[in-house]
Amino acid sequence: MTTDEVSPVRIAMDLTALAGPTTGIGQMVRQLARRLPTHDGLDLTGLFVSWRGRNRLTQVAPDGWRLQPLLLPARAAHRAWLRFDRPRVRGFDLVHGPNYVVPPTGGAVRLVTVHDLTAWRYPELVDHHARSFPRHVARAVDGGAHVHAVSEHVGQELEHELGVDPDRIHVVTNGLEPVPEGDGDRGRARIGAPYVLAVGTIEPRKDHASLVRAMAAIWPVLPDLRLVIAGARGWGRAAFDDVVADLGVADKIDVLGYVDEATKADLLYGAEVLAYPSRYEGFGIPILEAMAAGIPVVTTTAGAIPEVAGRAAILVEPEDPSALAGALLSVLEDDELRRHLATAGRERAMAFSWSDSVDRLAALYRQLVDGRVPAVEPVT
Repeated sequence: MTTDEVSPVRIAMDLTALAGPTTGIGQMVRQLARRLPTHDGLDLTGLFVSWRGRNRLTQVAPDGWRLQPLLLPARAAHRAWLRFDRPRVRGFDLVHGPNYVVPPTGGAVRLVTVHDLTAWRYPELVDHHARSFPRHVARAVDGGAHVHAVSEHVGQELEHELGVDPDRIHVVTNGLEPVPEGDGDRGRARIGAPYVLAVGTIEPRKDHASLVRAMAAIWPVLPDLRLVIAGARGWGRAAFDDVVADLGVADKIDVLGYVDEATKADLLYGAEVLAYPSRYEGFGIPILEAMAAGIPVVTTTAGAIPEVAGRAAILVEPEDPSALAGALLSVLEDDELRRHLATAGRERAMAFSWSDSVDRLAALYRQLVDGRVPAVEPVT
């Protein structure tokens, strides 16, 4: 398609997430920011709602975007938007808020991404700022906004639990950018022993505390095994620290904090298994990253995880350390099972592509501006 065949669609998207550590939401924003400029007929402006991160964003924003700052601290802007339709973003056909909040506009179509319903269903598992997301999304929907859901599960929750009109819910799943091929020997050398790997911010929703309890049941059988956690320090870390202290297992755990992509790749390729014990999930990108690397995955039945993992992982009920321990042991002690999961996982990971996901979102932008409702086929 050439620019002669379509009128340019003026798109504004909040790129603020690029200024911080690359979380799952940050990955989606990064992929959109990189790939949308390759689509003809899109005139792209990157908004950023941050005072502290304004200089960083100008350094990391990809080519193909004009940058338009709203020079307010994000939380101040968000508080204002809960009460007033100001400050407005004007001069666009569509404005996309990829992280639960979409700014008020001067008449443009609005699209807000909902990654999961944790703040609605489990407000005790999120911080004070995230607890405002339900009000932001409700206000946007009441004002006519459309909603982008990152999984079929989230789309169904939006319809059945929140009562959002299904004609205004658009499911475009996240994709996968496999981590670069890592050096497993280097990962194992860094840890100095075989290890179970967990990837994700240490916060209550990810339930690393249950993982520690599960590992405490495994260590009498496999005393040399270590638990490695690669993830930033999130809110509620004290509860995790308390479990570690109560069980007296701090010497068996490596908490690495946020790691760069190269280090994560080495750790993934060197791991015996990825443990992902989330209590609730709207997608679960680390599951697919491990599968693409051929690493067996043990995770839970929470939220969208069964949809993402398919039959390529072992799933247990959330918040069940005993079941988690049993599943991990089965993988650690059964080479045939490990080979089966590695093969099935690589196949499953191939079903998810960021190129495809961004193509679908670009098509959605055009169809929303044109007033047409697209039909998006789910990943099966």
